[in-house]
Amino acid sequence: MKETLLVKHAVGGRTFIDSGKDGVSYQWKQAGEATRFLLSVPPEHVQEIMKWKDELNVFLFQEQEGKPIKKIWYYVKDGPITYDAASAQLTIVAQSKIEYIPDQFSAQL
Repeated sequence: MKETLLVKHAVGGRTFIDSGKDGVSYQWKQAGEATRFLLSVPPEHVQEIMKWKDELNVFLFQEQEGKPIKKIWYYVKDGPITYDAASAQLTIVAQSKIEYIPDQFSAQL
């Protein structure tokens, strides 16, 4: 499966991180209702992310051969966002998520 992660300001706002273009490595883990993302991010990208940390969304695009792309939208809400400069690790905890297939979603409108 191919997966791309985006960190964005609001839903239609600017993209801070695009793992497919920026080469940012990441891991994510579901913990109950919350999802914890660990990203390796250079310090120069972090200042703007932290400035808008109360308005962030994280998106995962999951592609499997022969299947439509699955989009998962994570809303950070009050989830903590921290940065450890020594390890260059950004941690984002998202409080809720919505999963959908964009092709199927638009067909229902």
